[in-house]
Amino acid sequence: MNIKLARQMKVLIVDDQVLAKGYLKYSMEELGFQDIEYVDKANLALSAIRREKYDLIICAYDLKQEQEGYFLYDQLKEHRELPPSTAFVFISADTTADIVHSIVELQPDEFLAKPFTVRELDKRLTRVLNRKQALKAVYDLIERNQPDQALNEIEQFLTEPKNAEFFPLALKTKGELLQACNYIDQAKEFYQAILNVQNFTWAQLGLVRCHIRLNEDDEAEKLILELAFEKDSMLAAYDLLTALQIKLQEFEDALECVSLAGEISPRNIHRHRQALDLSRITHDYESQFEAAKKVVKFAKNSIHDKPEIYLNVARAGIDFAMTADDDQTSKLIKQSNEYLRQLKASFPKADFDEQIKVIDARLLYLQDESDNAKNLLGQLSDDTWETESIEALLDKAKAFHEVGLQDHALSILDVIERRCVSDPAQSDLFLHYIRQERSEKAEIPMSPKELNNSAVVQYQQGDLTAALRTFRQAFTIMPKNASIALNLLQATAIDLRENRHEDENAQALILNCMRTIESAHLNQEQEKRYQRVKSILRDLT
Repeated sequence: MNIKLARQMKVLIVDDQVLAKGYLKYSMEELGFQDIEYVDKANLALSAIRREKYDLIICAYDLKQEQEGYFLYDQLKEHRELPPSTAFVFISADTTADIVHSIVELQPDEFLAKPFTVRELDKRLTRVLNRKQALKAVYDLIERNQPDQALNEIEQFLTEPKNAEFFPLALKTKGELLQACNYIDQAKEFYQAILNVQNFTWAQLGLVRCHIRLNEDDEAEKLILELAFEKDSMLAAYDLLTALQIKLQEFEDALECVSLAGEISPRNIHRHRQALDLSRITHDYESQFEAAKKVVKFAKNSIHDKPEIYLNVARAGIDFAMTADDDQTSKLIKQSNEYLRQLKASFPKADFDEQIKVIDARLLYLQDESDNAKNLLGQLSDDTWETESIEALLDKAKAFHEVGLQDHALSILDVIERRCVSDPAQSDLFLHYIRQERSEKAEIPMSPKELNNSAVVQYQQGDLTAALRTFRQAFTIMPKNASIALNLLQATAIDLRENRHEDENAQALILNCMRTIESAHLNQEQEKRYQRVKSILRDLT
């Protein structure tokens, strides 16, 4: 370690283990570091980083037996609160596969497994700090939001042979700057030139991003699928494939892709939230509930552990119960209530009375107490719509729609859409969902719970046209429900047999119904019905 350089460095150490802090203090002082600050909590680290500029941050991955270090770094990156000139180093005693996946995908400047020697610490920190010092002029320009000047600086850097040791990092930074400056065609040519010389993973990923931004989607997908089979690029490839599928509005495929990535690296809260939004769009209520539960599980005792995530998982449980078969409903109600209990235990002083009222009203509706649900909703104020959280408003819109107050629900959804459009922090994916939700609730006045029952009555009364329309509405918002798919398939088959007309839309609908039915576990009676319906369809063809 260059003693002079070490003495110039301002260092923050984040660790809550006394012995580890003591050893790290001794090691750092042996290497010549003097200006060192210690904190033992992620929130204290966040405050310190917002207050001071550090040259080096050494952070324990595990704080309070949880992954707070992971979430600290994730938040710093997401909100761009970590200057590129600051070196960030993770230390961890846990080196299991999912921990390593989690750390590697965050791409800190270095990762040290405990226990480590002073010599090993010296070697790693020397390498990291030398890199940061070599590109300091570039990083300073990036921090001042001057990407064009930073690009000129990196071009100059790459002309000097004395910097050859740092050329790979400089080239990677150049590609990122070309994209930041929106020189996408140049960036594409740059990455292709790099790959003609050496097959760097970062260059392949950069080329994919350029293809996507240039709407060269086929080329992007081909390269992504190659990268998905490589260990060091797998997660980044899944994220890029998810982004591409969302762009193409292939939401079912995007959900499958982000869910798979979430299994490999489960601590990534962003992926679970993205899975939740995609589940809403695809009406996959079970996946929505599972994604909401994972947010709570992996945010526990971290900076993401907030009352809203418990409310959201209770709401997702109710959404699932609204569309599930009767034998599942009571179990889902019980689970939703359990998350509300956890909310009250974890945040006893939090005031969420109005949001709990909305949830209670939806639970009453599920238990066939529609009048009581409507009375409870009648106690709510309409004057708070502009200040309530969007998730709270969304749940309120669902509750009003369920009890038959369609106009009230649509008015709330209008407020949500307006707020989403004016808020750059809201994703296009969520805005798409809100617009879809408004369109469906405007077209379909009945709740999910009522639709199937109403269609069955119409079918039994011989009104096949009305039953078909209602079954189709039910299947639109509950496409994963095998009972509804079977009812719709049966009604469609009988309609085709009796009326003998060609219907291309019916063909696609039949395939979708059969896909849902065959992916579910049918009881004996349902299996018999399904075989009879398939017999009718075979006769028709």
